[in-house]
Amino acid sequence: MTSSVVFKSFTALRHSSIEHPKLIHPHTTPNTLFPYRRFRITASKSSPKLQNRNLRVAVIGGGPAGGAAAETLAKGGIETYIIERKMDNCKPCGGAIPLCMVGEFDLPLDIIDRRVTKMKMISPSNVAVDIGKTLKPHEYIGMVRREVLDAYLRERASENGAKVINGLFLKMDIPTRGNENIKTPYVLHYTEYDGKKGGTGEKKTLEVDAVIGADGANSRVAKSIDAGDYEYAIAFQERIKIPNDKMVYYEDLAEMYVGDDVSPDFYGWVFPKCDHVAVGTGTVTHKGDIKKFQAATRNRARDKILGGKIIRVEAHPIPEHPRPRRVLGRVALVGDAAGYVTKCSGEGIYFAAKSGRMCAEAIVEGSENGKKMVDESDLRKYLEKWDKTYWPTYKVLDVLQKVFYRSNPAREAFVEMCADEYVQKMTFDSYLYKKVAPGNPLEDLKLAVNTIGSLVRASALRREMEKLSV
Repeated sequence: MTSSVVFKSFTALRHSSIEHPKLIHPHTTPNTLFPYRRFRITASKSSPKLQNRNLRVAVIGGGPAGGAAAETLAKGGIETYIIERKMDNCKPCGGAIPLCMVGEFDLPLDIIDRRVTKMKMISPSNVAVDIGKTLKPHEYIGMVRREVLDAYLRERASENGAKVINGLFLKMDIPTRGNENIKTPYVLHYTEYDGKKGGTGEKKTLEVDAVIGADGANSRVAKSIDAGDYEYAIAFQERIKIPNDKMVYYEDLAEMYVGDDVSPDFYGWVFPKCDHVAVGTGTVTHKGDIKKFQAATRNRARDKILGGKIIRVEAHPIPEHPRPRRVLGRVALVGDAAGYVTKCSGEGIYFAAKSGRMCAEAIVEGSENGKKMVDESDLRKYLEKWDKTYWPTYKVLDVLQKVFYRSNPAREAFVEMCADEYVQKMTFDSYLYKKVAPGNPLEDLKLAVNTIGSLVRASALRREMEKLSV
């Protein structure tokens, strides 16, 4: 069974510290993964009141980040526009969302395809560890299809007053920085598709007071503000329709595969959807081999997906760390455009929606519900809150990836650790509720000893493997 996909050229995604050293400056608070450039900032108290209209904000991109941002803006009295080209976006995304997102974003249960309560972590040698023993009866990981979730969030934003434009954002004219230009609008250039002009669309412009870039890893908004480049992973996913009797196995179960065969620096997955499974993998270091890794992931799961038919093939870049700059003037980046995807797990949906909402809240507050102009200091309040809230999560997962994804023996140690119920409880509590869960000191000590033991065994195994390869 074969399939093909045409890769787009992924531009503006490189190592920021090498190619844009001038953009990296220390944050005003310590211990952060999110540096940004300092500028003289005009105090928001001096921002003028708007006459005979409300603040106008454009959200570029209609995914979870854009939809959440637009809804919050519209509810807060802002004249809001969403520009999104792909209304049926099927991003190659595992589609897992934490339990807290269902409540925080008031998501209806009918857009959740599956409630996963069991997971299998499968090592390079195919040792499978069952995860989920510590979940409470009401706890689960939600599985969604991006086209369903994204459309729901956009529609809800529209119901609250946001205008949704089916269009392709091209570029924007940015006002000259300075206090005298605070009333000067950003002029957005885009192509609108309304079905009346055929496939070519109609060139249009839109003047707004502020812009939220929620347009993904290849963000044109980020390019417009010279936000800097970053390294990225390629995610490749196939949606596979499998026989009904085999779909029963995945009714409430997801699988994660680790090993050099499926990815040298990430993992492969089989996640259940409404009537099919999503099978995928990703890599940063060996992008040219992504189809080989995908074939290996399919092979590892072959008995459970036997007789399946590939119904869709998807590929997309995933950022590996935040951009050097995420705010400039009255423009802010959120979601993948800002680089908010976690290491180790590759999770981005919740962080996208959360960042979109937090950014919009800062604009609503700074504009006094759309009655006055905002400036850079208002948008930076969103950054400060974001970094303070989520830095520990990003840091922990970054360390885990560096320690346990470096070799097959280390991955064997990682899977061995996952069998520990305390590890499972800490992991699920942190994932489901998006907080670094506080531990029990005695259990933490026990975990540290067990971790060291697993790593020692992994190191010994690696040395023996190296001897055999000589």
